[in-house]
Amino acid sequence: MLVAAAVCPCPPLLVPEVATGAASELEAARAACVDAVGLLAASRPDRLYVVGPAEEGTEGAYPAGSEGSFAGFGVDLSVRLGTGPGGDRPLPAPLAVGAWLLGRAGWAAAPVEGRGVAATAAPEDCAAAGRELAAAAGRVALLVLGDGSACRSVKAPGYFDERAAGFDAEAARALGAADVPALLALDAELAFALQVAGRAPWQVLAGAAEGAGLDGRLLHDDAPYGVGYMVAAWS
Repeated sequence: MLVAAAVCPCPPLLVPEVATGAASELEAARAACVDAVGLLAASRPDRLYVVGPAEEGTEGAYPAGSEGSFAGFGVDLSVRLGTGPGGDRPLPAPLAVGAWLLGRAGWAAAPVEGRGVAATAAPEDCAAAGRELAAAAGRVALLVLGDGSACRSVKAPGYFDERAAGFDAEAARALGAADVPALLALDAELAFALQVAGRAPWQVLAGAAEGAGLDGRLLHDDAPYGVGYMVAAWS
């Protein structure tokens, strides 16, 4: 059963070593993420799943101890997802950011596993995956990674799209209110057009939270670089 969740963005720039001179620009988001992860530990879970967007070929399970690296971003920094023997595949960048957040928070509350979710996964498949995770242990917590739209300004990675602000506003409202039906109703095609990396992971969370009766709180909502970054805590 799902007992808690933290929702965080996953740009590698959250890691100060990657951001270098721009590290201070995401300090508020970084601090909110650490707060949200800290609330997960307080829920005393039996297992934590780190769920994030994955490109084709990187979907699926990542066992405890899986390693990731930020070498692709010019930084000699490696991370490990909890403790364990790991696996043959390196963590995709979003899950590596999750592993870094857990390390920064000193996570030791429960065993950790990762799940990569395809950006094109259908909402009903995401919800089914969430239900499966919630049923995997007596007390389950999720660290859910994903950005909002990447089209909030002309300098954004996806350029400006007038639909982006409205999409992000509804997503932030739903995440802050732990509104499961609203998250499941997010338009997958529109999210893809707006380059929303968080849509599928958020819908995994929604499936996991069905019937759990959790309350939500929005800890951060901003769009630096024209990308929506939201942090929320559910308990």
